[in-house]
Amino acid sequence: MLTDVLVEGLERYRIGPKVRDLRSSKSMGLAQLGDHTGLSAGMLSKIERSQVVPTLPTLLRIAMVFGVGLEHFFDDGDAPVLEVIRAKNRIKLPNRTDKMPAFFFESLDFPVNDRPIEAYLAEFVPRVDHTEPHQHKGIELIYVISGEVEVQIHDTAHHLTTRDSMYFESDYPHSYKCAGDDRATAIVVSAAGCD
Repeated sequence: MLTDVLVEGLERYRIGPKVRDLRSSKSMGLAQLGDHTGLSAGMLSKIERSQVVPTLPTLLRIAMVFGVGLEHFFDDGDAPVLEVIRAKNRIKLPNRTDKMPAFFFESLDFPVNDRPIEAYLAEFVPRVDHTEPHQHKGIELIYVISGEVEVQIHDTAHHLTTRDSMYFESDYPHSYKCAGDDRATAIVVSAAGCD
């Protein structure tokens, strides 16, 4: 049984409609395609209507009939990138596992390949030391949704409160910590620098 996350991930490839388009382009009926693939017309109909996800060997049988490779079914083509990431499908991860984490983060854009940014929902834990300083090429933006967050960079502590934001070059060591008595939440976006 496929989970909702897997079903949503497979839907973007539109495998069923691509099979139907190939069959229609050759003016072939379901029974004819069944004769060539050894699959029943009923099974092919379910595949075309995205009620069944075909296995790779099954998909390869269909591909061979039309002289296309498997990549035909997994190419997004020129379709615009659009992903909806449901809150219930995000996974909350700690920033470290060896001791008490300073914050937890959830990727807000994980299914998108080759994305120019990485966006996270971060939850900062009170009464925990700064994260280990880290650095990476590019820029970072933090927007505080609730609570207080301290960002340490260039030997300076920057105190941010609700609705404050901060933009900085992330090539320099920086770290975070919750600066209040209650948990803080923020959106953190990082992007590689442009040359």
